Amino acid sequence: AKYVIHAATMGMDFQTDELKIRKSSAGSFNIAGQLRIASIAFPALGCGVGKFPYLASVKIMAQEMFRHLRKKEQYLKKIIFCLYSEEPYKVFNKTLFRYLGHITDRFQSGPFVTVDAIIEIDKKIVLIKRTNPPFGWALPGGFVDYGESLEQAVRREAKEETGLELEGLRQFHTYSEPDRDPRFHTVSTVYTAQGKGKPFAGSDAGSLAVIGLDELDKYKLAFDHREIIKVYFRG
Repeated sequence: AKYVIHAATMGMDFQTDELKIRKSSAGSFNIAGQLRIASIAFPALGCGVGKFPYLASVKIMAQEMFRHLRKKEQYLKKIIFCLYSEEPYKVFNKTLFRYLGHITDRFQSGPFVTVDAIIEIDKKIVLIKRTNPPFGWALPGGFVDYGESLEQAVRREAKEETGLELEGLRQFHTYSEPDRDPRFHTVSTVYTAQGKGKPFAGSDAGSLAVIGLDELDKYKLAFDHREIIKVYFRG
């Protein structure tokens, strides 16, 4: 090996998390670019002593690899994932190409169009806990499918993630800062609506909460959803 890049994924407390793995992956790719490296080998970052889940690690690393390979100036010809044992090998081998194929086939080059829903229930709103990176709590929402309107997409995502039908659907605002989503450049239109039915955590939702503004600080939110929610409550 001509270079060894120190990709630290734990602090002094020997704890790791999504942000550390994401930063170490991105930092390694950036250094590779600066040095004009043609090939690079990665372990399963964060999955040794840090005990981070293999499936989450490979998705985070794949997202950062996708971001890097889209840059105009990059020199990598080969990326190797070298796994320590049979279990991580199976997870990475099964997930990596499928996940990258999903990204490139479905979304092409982006920016990617997404929708989010501020669903009102008795002067509170619905949050879902994400089961995929970026982790944290978020407004229900997701990517718009080809051939689908924004309104159809937000109703579908709300139903899938919360079990709720939406009434009184209205556009709230569109958010487009390139770094609002750590995975890709997404442009999201946020809708407000009243939720009809009994809420429950559906697909892609680990759990569900109905909160007021005074409870917001108890939750770690993904993306820019904390600021979106604050603007909504102020309005």
